[in-house]
Amino acid sequence: MYIEDTIAAISTPQGEGGIGIVRISGSGAEAIGLRLFRFRKGAVFVSHFLHYGAVVAPDDGAVLDEAMAVLMRAPHSYTREDVLELHCHGGMLVVERVLAAVLACGARLAEPGEFTRRAFVNGRIDLVQAEAVMDVIAAKTEASLALAQRQRAGALSDRIEAIRHGLTKRLAFVEAFIDFPEDDIGEADTVALRAGVGEALNEIGTLLTGFDEGRILREGISVLIVGKPNAGKSSLLNRLLKENRAIVTHIPGTTRDIIEETVNLGGLAVRLLDTAGIRHTDDVVEREGISRTLDKIPQADLVLFVLDSARPFGDEDRLILDAVQGKITIAVLNKSDLPPALDLPSGMGEMPCVALSAGTGAGIDELREVIRTTFLHGAALDSREFVAISRARHRDVLVSARSALHRFLSGLDEGRELETLAIDLRDALSAVGQVTGETTTDDLLDVVFSSFCIGK
Repeated sequence: MYIEDTIAAISTPQGEGGIGIVRISGSGAEAIGLRLFRFRKGAVFVSHFLHYGAVVAPDDGAVLDEAMAVLMRAPHSYTREDVLELHCHGGMLVVERVLAAVLACGARLAEPGEFTRRAFVNGRIDLVQAEAVMDVIAAKTEASLALAQRQRAGALSDRIEAIRHGLTKRLAFVEAFIDFPEDDIGEADTVALRAGVGEALNEIGTLLTGFDEGRILREGISVLIVGKPNAGKSSLLNRLLKENRAIVTHIPGTTRDIIEETVNLGGLAVRLLDTAGIRHTDDVVEREGISRTLDKIPQADLVLFVLDSARPFGDEDRLILDAVQGKITIAVLNKSDLPPALDLPSGMGEMPCVALSAGTGAGIDELREVIRTTFLHGAALDSREFVAISRARHRDVLVSARSALHRFLSGLDEGRELETLAIDLRDALSAVGQVTGETTTDDLLDVVFSSFCIGK
C-alpha cells in the first residue's frame, strides 16, 4: 500500500491547549525538520533528544512559533520510520500554520490511523495491538484501560500465537504424511493429532467464553431506567450519578424525554438512560416520551424496573412488566424508607430485586454491585490480570477457526483423505492469523484503521 512518502498530521486534539504536536513520519522527516526548525543551540538533530528553538516559514523564514522538536530515527520510533515531532503552542491557528508549513515542504496529510498502520506494516505491532491503541485512547474506566493496555503490550497476541504455533506443528505433521504416502498414520499418530487440536480448541473456547466480558469492559453497557410516574426514576439517576442531573418533583410526568449520562460503576462504564414514566395519558408530549421509552427497551443491555414500595402493584407496573419480558432486568424496590404496600406478582419470576431508597441513598451500593456482577464474573471482576478478546472481529474469526478444527476432528474419525484434513487445518490457521493480522486482507485493514483519528 505504502510508497516511499512522508506523512504528517496534528496529533493532539484540536482547540486551545498548552501544547500542540505536529507529527511527521517517513524518509523525508529529518530533511523537513532541518528546513523548518531553527535551533537555539547547534544545527543538527540528535535522535531522541528534545531541541529548543522555533518553527519558521519555508518561504521567507518568518517565525511561526516558539517550539520544541524531537527526531526519532528509524527503527527506534512508533512507525519504525524516521519520526519528527514539532511541539508548539496549542492554539488551533498556530498548529494549523505549522502543519501547513510541513505540507509545503513535501509531506502529505496522513490518512486516519496511518501512523499506527505503518507501525503494523513495518512489524512493530500486530493488529490486536494496533486496535488496542485506540482502545487505550477511548477507555472510560480503569478496568477498560487495563484490558486495553494488556492487549497493547501483547498479552492477547501471545495467546493467539501459542494457538498458531500448535496448529502449525499439527499441519506440518499431516503434510509430512502427504509428502511420504508410503507411511501410514498409526493409532498413536491419530491420538497425538487429536490431542494437539484439542488443546487449540480448549484455548479458543476459553477466549470465546471471555468475549462478552471483554466487550463489556471495552464498550460498557446501556442501562434503561423505567417505571411508572413518581416511582423515583429520576431520583435514582441522580443518586447513581452523585449529582442532581434530572429534575425531581412530586408532579407526575416531569420527565418527558430521555436523559442520558455515563457513570463508572466499579470499573464498568454504564450509560444510564432516565425515561418518561409509563402510564396512560392524553398529553401528546408525554405520550411521545413514553413511546420513546418503549422503543428503547429492546436496545438496552439492562433494564432497571423501578417500583414504588409504598404503593400497590398496579396496571401501569403490569404494562412495564409485560414490556421488559425477555430482557435482563433488575427490579428496584424504591422508597424502602416508607411503610411497605407493594406485593410483587408471580409474574416477576426469578427477576433479581434490590430494595433501596433513592431519597436517602440506602441500598444504592448494593444496586451498583448487582449491576456490575450481572455482567462481570470471575477474573473480569478483578481485571488487573484479565486477558480477553473484546471485539466482534476477534470473536467471528475464532468461531471460524473452531468450526474448521471440528471439521478436522470429524474427518479424522471418518478416515477422510489427508489432503482434506490439511485443508481444514489451513483454514483454522488462516482464521486464527486474522486476529493478529498475519493473514489479513488490505480491505479489512482499511476498515480497521479508518476508525482511528488522523494523528494516530
